[in-house]
Amino acid sequence: MRFHQAVAFLETEQLLELCRSCDETGYAGMYLSDHLFYPQRLESRYTYSPYEDGSPVWSPETDWPDTWCLVSAMAAVTRNLHFTSGVYIAPARDLFTVAKLVGTAAVISGDRVHLGVGVGWCKEEFDATGQEFHDRGRRLDDMIPALRALWNPGWVEHHGPHYDFDPLQMNPVPAKPVPIYGGGHSDPALRRAARLCDGWIAAGAYSPDDAWHHLGRLREQLKLAGRESEPFTIYLALGVLPDVNVYKRFEDAGVTDMVCAPWMLAATTESRDYRSSLDAKLRASEEFATQIIDRM
Repeated sequence: MRFHQAVAFLETEQLLELCRSCDETGYAGMYLSDHLFYPQRLESRYTYSPYEDGSPVWSPETDWPDTWCLVSAMAAVTRNLHFTSGVYIAPARDLFTVAKLVGTAAVISGDRVHLGVGVGWCKEEFDATGQEFHDRGRRLDDMIPALRALWNPGWVEHHGPHYDFDPLQMNPVPAKPVPIYGGGHSDPALRRAARLCDGWIAAGAYSPDDAWHHLGRLREQLKLAGRESEPFTIYLALGVLPDVNVYKRFEDAGVTDMVCAPWMLAATTESRDYRSSLDAKLRASEEFATQIIDRM
């Protein structure tokens, strides 16, 4: 099992130093989340909100650095880490912007990029970028094969229901295919992951019972897609204290990658900003590596 450090909500100026530490202490990668902005007038309900009003679990002041700028910077200061977007709201952007950003980051990083995609929940972001919100799932289904085409060398084309382009070249192209993972546990999200993607990314940190439930649903979709015996990457996050025995049970069940956030144990406040000093984050990250990663 590989372990990835999640960096959503963290202070941008601390991320490169945390990334260097993870590269030296056995983490497999960094796990980056995506938002464009926090609207002052937010009418969309956050899908996984624990609050009655449906508001997000982070404050409006939370940093959301651009995923691919951050990946490129992290790649420049590391040798081993891989970088996974969990998840990038690709249909909130146009196809060619996504292809160019991800493809360039893959080249710069030496093919250490993994693209996790999802449909998102914040309609205000789609409105601001001029992308239709209500057909975002169908567009993502067509975007995935179109992206794969655009990352091939030479003249490429794609003719789908939402994206249609004649032969063109988009350089530079990655030397290896960029893995694409489908995020979310709705029925359409699980079908998309099973039919179109190289893996699945869980939606948030689950209790162990919920994790087993969603893994069972994923297995059903893989069977329906005729892929139950194929290699398939599974990213999981658990809302429990770190426990080697728990992780090993999920590893035995086919979970390949675990998303962790040891810095949460170092947070100095229970508010929605999750802030702590860089030293506290580094200590928590290194302690997790010693107590969990080394023992796995």
